[in-house]
Amino acid sequence: MRVVALVPDLLFGSRVLSMLTEAGHEVDLVTSETEVWDGIAGTDVLVVDLTDAEVDGCGLVDTLQTGGEMHGVRTLGFYSHVETDVRERALGCGFDMVVPRSRMAREGAALVEKLDT
Repeated sequence: MRVVALVPDLLFGSRVLSMLTEAGHEVDLVTSETEVWDGIAGTDVLVVDLTDAEVDGCGLVDTLQTGGEMHGVRTLGFYSHVETDVRERALGCGFDMVVPRSRMAREGAALVEKLDT
């Protein structure tokens, strides 16, 4: 499965990259929304770090959906467990799954695979 992971935090991003690669996924780790646009074609799952103030996950997904680039792409967002409003907003704007960052750290590969079913 091809995954684009928008994770500006390089330490956590490398953890996500390693976890998903070890599970057999082809992963493009990106740090900006522009890079998502460049790599979205042929993607199965888009993972978005909703904890980063520079990332507008809802705006990005909405724009990609409106333009048709998200056709067939599933979305997984992760947030800080104390910011439950971020979770609600992400679910409301169309993310398929939104989980706390700690769960992403523990179960990221399984969560991505779950989206493919």
